[in-house]
Amino acid sequence: MFSAFPFLSLVIWVPILGGVWVLLLGEENRARNARFAALVVSLLAFVLSIPLYAGFDGTTAAMQFVEKTSWIPAFQIFYHLGVDGISMPLVLLTTFTTVLVVIAGQEIIEYRASQYMASFLILEGLMVGAFSALDAILFYVFWEALLVPMFLIIGIWGGEHRVYATIKFFLYTFLGSVLMLVAFLYLYAQAESFQILDFHHVKLGLPAQIFIFLSLLAAFAVKVPMWPVHTWLPDAHVEAPTGGSVILAAVMLKLGAYGFFRFSLPIAPDASNELDWLMIALSLIAIVYIGFVALVQPDMKKLIAYSSISHMGFATLGVFIVFTLLEAPDGAGRTSAIMGLEGALVQLVSHGFISGALFLCVGVMYDRLHSRRIADYGGVANTMPVFASFMMLFALANSGLPGTSGFVGEFLVILGSFQANFWIALAAGLTLILGAAYTLWMYKRVVFGEVANEGVAGLSDVNPREFIVLAALAAAVLLIGLWPAPLLEVMGPSVENLLDHVAKSKL
Repeated sequence: MFSAFPFLSLVIWVPILGGVWVLLLGEENRARNARFAALVVSLLAFVLSIPLYAGFDGTTAAMQFVEKTSWIPAFQIFYHLGVDGISMPLVLLTTFTTVLVVIAGQEIIEYRASQYMASFLILEGLMVGAFSALDAILFYVFWEALLVPMFLIIGIWGGEHRVYATIKFFLYTFLGSVLMLVAFLYLYAQAESFQILDFHHVKLGLPAQIFIFLSLLAAFAVKVPMWPVHTWLPDAHVEAPTGGSVILAAVMLKLGAYGFFRFSLPIAPDASNELDWLMIALSLIAIVYIGFVALVQPDMKKLIAYSSISHMGFATLGVFIVFTLLEAPDGAGRTSAIMGLEGALVQLVSHGFISGALFLCVGVMYDRLHSRRIADYGGVANTMPVFASFMMLFALANSGLPGTSGFVGEFLVILGSFQANFWIALAAGLTLILGAAYTLWMYKRVVFGEVANEGVAGLSDVNPREFIVLAALAAAVLLIGLWPAPLLEVMGPSVENLLDHVAKSKL
């Protein structure tokens, strides 16, 4: 019953068409109607995405909820959608996070409210489309189109230097994507098809695989972002409005890591094996070096932005340690390789909740005091005790506290890394120390101590709207931290199928 219904198309097009409707409501005397309409549309999209989990068959790696319709017959391009255990949790993350962003912006956004809400709804549909596309050109269209609403969100509702941050964000992400298109065209010439699953079975020599791997890396590394192409992210986060930072950190960064799972590993397994040392090195630099960079940030949003880069390094590390593990005799490393890949996927989902929550916490304080500087705060717990409790949970989760979602993914990746190489695991484990250092250091100076100034003394605690948003994220962080089994069971067959692709040489 579930599989026959076009849930994926509805989850894509309901927010896109709903965004157009919200946009047409206009501003004059209708801003309240636009906000309410955006909330209804986002809730509807989330409700429509729930059957993707409820009706998902966790015993197979096959694509589910598949829809396929001819789009451009001359080039065999299809409107082809489907999800597996890798993409389905990311679709749910997208729809869940968008609801919270729309709720968070209900009262805060006064300037062009309908356009603001419409941008997020359209962005939601495009991101879901990218996660569920099974045609390379369809994926590319969604991948590029989602830059437009984010460009507008930062450029219109951003901070003082929003134009600089917006152009930098657009140029970095757009230029890398051009090389990805070149790789798709080359694969089309070999497979005579743009179907992503057909790409997985194309026989390629090592030089061709290396070309494809590096072309895809240009797009995915920027989106993650990996060192050294990460510099656009802190600027984008600092200048973006709170909702923009939440979606950017919670969902958009995941598209880069998702690309490694869906494209790089199964299409170019030999090149991925040859260059795994490079990817592991870049991941460890992101984990360790960027963690030290986060330690010295005076701006809360910039600190959390650098924290995101460091934590996303875990996801890429979990992906590329599999080759070392699979070389273990008698297949002894397969279990560890599965742990690494599942840890990377859990890290993507967990980081979405935690980073989104931390950016929302900064937004709650910024709405009251209009400052993101750590030095302008102190003693917030005295005037905002409920808020301080929520922020403490998210800070501890960001530090990898057992019992929170932040621990599960990092623990699995470190455990897999330990089986691959002790020194890699040791370097990766430093993030537990560095993460606790910069996160708790920020929390201590902002929340604890005596009331620092009159601005902090005049702060009011969270209102019902803010409480709902933070409580929903707190529940998600604790649920995955205490009971990750449902998430891991959904991912299991798809991860094992991916390992089967990776283990087979195409040479």
